[in-house]
Amino acid sequence: MTWLETLRTGFDAVLSHRLRSALTVLGILIGIAAVILTVGLGEGAQSQVTARIASLGTNLLTVTPGSITSATGVRGGLGTASTLTLSDAHALSDRVVAPDIAAVAPTTQRSEVLAAGSANWTTTVVGTTANWLAVRARSVAEGRFLDNQDVADHAAVVVLGPVTAQELFARRDPVGQTVEVAGVPMSVVGVLTSAGASATTNEDDQAIVPITTAADRIFGGTTRDSVGSILLEATSSRTLSAAYQEADAELLALHHISAPAAADFTISSQQSLLSTATSVDRTLTVLLAGIAAISLLVGGIGVMNIMLVSVTERVREIGLRKALGATPGAIRRQFLIEASVLGMVGGVLGAAIGLIGAVTLPHLVSNPISISPTATVGAIAVAIAIGVGFGVYPASRAARLAPIDALRSE
Repeated sequence: MTWLETLRTGFDAVLSHRLRSALTVLGILIGIAAVILTVGLGEGAQSQVTARIASLGTNLLTVTPGSITSATGVRGGLGTASTLTLSDAHALSDRVVAPDIAAVAPTTQRSEVLAAGSANWTTTVVGTTANWLAVRARSVAEGRFLDNQDVADHAAVVVLGPVTAQELFARRDPVGQTVEVAGVPMSVVGVLTSAGASATTNEDDQAIVPITTAADRIFGGTTRDSVGSILLEATSSRTLSAAYQEADAELLALHHISAPAAADFTISSQQSLLSTATSVDRTLTVLLAGIAAISLLVGGIGVMNIMLVSVTERVREIGLRKALGATPGAIRRQFLIEASVLGMVGGVLGAAIGLIGAVTLPHLVSNPISISPTATVGAIAVAIAIGVGFGVYPASRAARLAPIDALRSE
């Protein structure tokens, strides 16, 4: 029996039992679609996390103050102390001291009420300098950003996030309008471009003011030189570690701390956040893909079951073929082709449904789904392999049947 005749016979056998074949294909189809969608969900989550962290700024280091201990001995969390000052930020801006730090942006922030006419909105007011825009990798959609003269003059100017601008001015152009920040009239000089929102922070809902204006006219307090954090931008991703070491050494010297373990500040990088988030997403992806792979295993068992039933039903046919000269290899090939056809059809249909789901589901859920060509092709290959792998035993059993025993069986 030639390969062409074997293929034709295998296809005819599959088509002659359409309902049974369809149910077998359905098991593989569900497994393949589930694998593609779970891998796509995992990769989509990873890309979303990467984009969110990248939106915070490229090559970014964040210096936060240490903790305070109350008179009763209760220790606050990191960031509760006022150990960082504008002087620290100015020192880190010195290229002689820190040649691998490209830009420095001290920040201080607090939630305040903004009012424009009859509209009001509570948002995060961030006091910072002109370098904040570059350090945070943001851009301005309308107007301009803060400049060094605004900081030097303690200017009453503000740059709004797009959500904040929409809530206060609706369809009006906010640039040139006046908004009261904590009761202080300020002129809107610009609106930021959208950067999206994470689970805890909306980067589009904030108001940016000069740090000097925030300290003197909005936040007040006795420690007006202190800052909530200092954002550092390394000259490149390769110098991120060097920038970290330079900032750490300079701040230890400025704060007269000899032992690094006793530092009253903490420096964190985006890379550590990214690696942690990526590790979690990968673990979840593997877990979900493993659960989906179970359905593939069930589909493979279904293929084996159907092929064993097929061998039992066609004992006389197998005996007649062997009596007419068909070799055990030809019989084995015929049943392997039937099994591989079931696997291939299930794989192709499952991949098609998975791709359709990857396109349509993001419109129904908030999570993006990435289409992975490698996962799609691999899923189809796995489906065919399942068909062949689980069809080996039934095919071998059919090939081992003796012609005389097969012909006289009822």
